[in-house]
Amino acid sequence: MTLRRYTVTKNKKGAGWVLKDDKTKRVKHTFRTKANSKKGGVVEALIGQNGGSVRFENQDGGFDEERTYPGSKDPKRSKG
Repeated sequence: MTLRRYTVTKNKKGAGWVLKDDKTKRVKHTFRTKANSKKGGVVEALIGQNGGSVRFENQDGGFDEERTYPGSKDPKRSKG
């Protein structure tokens, strides 16, 4: 089963950061700061019980981390 993918990225249309569904390109939520998106349980609650994989983009467009929600859906094996 593949997990739905999301990205937390700098808002190109204004201030703050957005949680965006990678498949539909729709914004699910806007955060004032990137730190607010990483606070306990916020993203997990927005994604819902089906879970997903969330990549957190840094200021220069690269990615600094990826998290799986809930943790029980994390792949058992990983190349990295």
